Amino acid sequence: MAFSPFARRAENKAVKSATLPLGERVYAVGDIHGRLDLLDEIATLIAADLETAPATATTIFLGDYIDRGKESAGVVERLSRGDFPTPFIALRGNHEEIALEFLQNDSVLESWRKYGGLETLHSYGVDVGDAMRGRGYDRAQQALAERIPASHLRFLQETRMSWSCGDYFFAHAGVRPGVALERQRPEDLLWIRDAFLRSDGDFGKIVVHGHTPVAAPAIHSNRINIDTGAFATSMLTALALEGSTRRFLTTQGAGARLDQAS
Repeated sequence: MAFSPFARRAENKAVKSATLPLGERVYAVGDIHGRLDLLDEIATLIAADLETAPATATTIFLGDYIDRGKESAGVVERLSRGDFPTPFIALRGNHEEIALEFLQNDSVLESWRKYGGLETLHSYGVDVGDAMRGRGYDRAQQALAERIPASHLRFLQETRMSWSCGDYFFAHAGVRPGVALERQRPEDLLWIRDAFLRSDGDFGKIVVHGHTPVAAPAIHSNRINIDTGAFATSMLTALALEGSTRRFLTTQGAGARLDQAS
């Protein structure tokens, strides 16, 4: 897993003033990638943090629930049940997009298997022996279609492309510079990297995103990246927003910690 070369270059830039409506707290959670253990830990951290919460608290998951980790099916199972300390909104990541495409087109596995798709298939009890050798994609597709619970499929299909609250805009990968937030294309919200990461422009709101792993949560002048490479690092990050304040809650596998940020 490669970490972004853009992270350290801009992480000391001050984020412009941004607020949420009075009486609301939002937790944004980065890329989980099959780490059910870390999802459980971040849920515990958020549950404890709710002791000081206002009347309304919502969690935004930024997508990439599946692939790479061993428990993709377990992650989707928990979220599809709505089993979390707060009400939540689940955004779609590019990995969910690929999984849904695979169920319509088995040839997608040629690329998906290189980016963690085999681990997801295995978590659903699909025999991936042939797929590892570049064959039998149609059989793997049929097996997944037979094994994935309807509630899981519905959860994946109902994931949203973006969400906004106050002065913040939430998307998996980022946004296309120069395009109004309400006119962003799904392709960019799911996949964009360089054009977004290199931009110092004003997007209209502070964009909270994942998709590109960084060594630590990165606060930039126009965006906040909270993909801390959970699959490889055991660090799953949640950004807690309330009023004009920002805090980070970060797991570390066997334990967890709360990091403060301005």
